[in-house]
Formats: sequence, C-alpha cells, structure tokens
Amino acid sequence: MSRIGKKPVAIPSGVTAAIDNGTLNVKGPKGTLALGLSDLVNYKLEDGSISIEPANDGKAARSHWGMQRTLVSNLVEGVTDGFTKTLNITGVGYRANAQGRNLKLQLGYSHDVDLAIPEGLEVKTPDQTTIIVSGIDKQAVGQFAAEIRRWRKPEPYKGKGIKYAGEFIFRKEGKKK
Repeated sequence: MSRIGKKPVAIPSGVTAAIDNGTLNVKGPKGTLALGLSDLVNYKLEDGSISIEPANDGKAARSHWGMQRTLVSNLVEGVTDGFTKTLNITGVGYRANAQGRNLKLQLGYSHDVDLAIPEGLEVKTPDQTTIIVSGIDKQAVGQFAAEIRRWRKPEPYKGKGIKYAGEFIFRKEGKKK
C-alpha cells in the first residue's frame, strides 16, 4: 500500500480542476497546467479534493499510484504557490547576469556562457553570485537549474562552482608536503 497515494490532494479555493480526454487540467492564480493521466490509476474529483487509486492489484498499477499522486500534488502546488530553486556561485571572477530572456554566465572559461531562459520560467540575479529560478512547473524549474549547475559543478578542494542553496559540498584536503 502506498502511504503517499492514500492521501487525497486538497484543492484550495481559487483553483479549479477538470478531467477530460485523459488529461487533468488545473487552473489557478499563477496559470494553467496539464497532466496526461495514466491508465493504471483511477482519478476521482470529489468535493474539494482529487483522490487517486490503483486500477487493479497489479504491480505496475501499485508502482504508479504514489508517483501519480505526487504529480497531481505538484500541479496544484505549482498553480497556487509556484516553485523556486536558488543557486549560489563561488569562485573568483565567477558571476551571473540575467538580461531579458537570456542568462549570461562568466565561469572562468575563455568565453561567456549564454543560456536562453525557457518559456514559463523566470530567472532573477539579485547579486552577481546568486541565481533564482522560479516558475509553476516543478520539472521545468529543476531541469533548468540543473542545466545551469552543469556548466561548473562544485569541486571538492576549494568549493568553486555553482551549487544549490543549502547543498553541502564534501571538502577534501589537498596535497601535503
């Protein structure tokens, strides 16, 4: 039994949900999101909540149950509050600057790295060493933050690179004479 799957997803006031043609559409104050529904799981719209149950007792249905409930929960949370990832840049001369729909990174390469900001996401740089990625789609926010981090992962000796806020980087001791 899925502990997560058993809990219904509460729909707050100001958010509407509708199931039509195998798609769950959720509309809220921040925007609209859609999710393609799995045939292995049954979805029920009840008074102020969405409940998810496996369609049968098969292993595949039970394994989809908790994940589908989490995806539905992320839709509801995204259209009400949105999601945010914060990245910190450490290193001499490393900096970031958001210019319109582009993010310009200077990471010690011989060239600047220009990244196009995907549609539906917002990127802010309150200072040169902080990047804040926000949007209503949790997957898109996490994916773009991972793409930014991929350009210069934090290294364990000096800690230089791009890391998530709150991420612990295991530090190693250097060579000794």
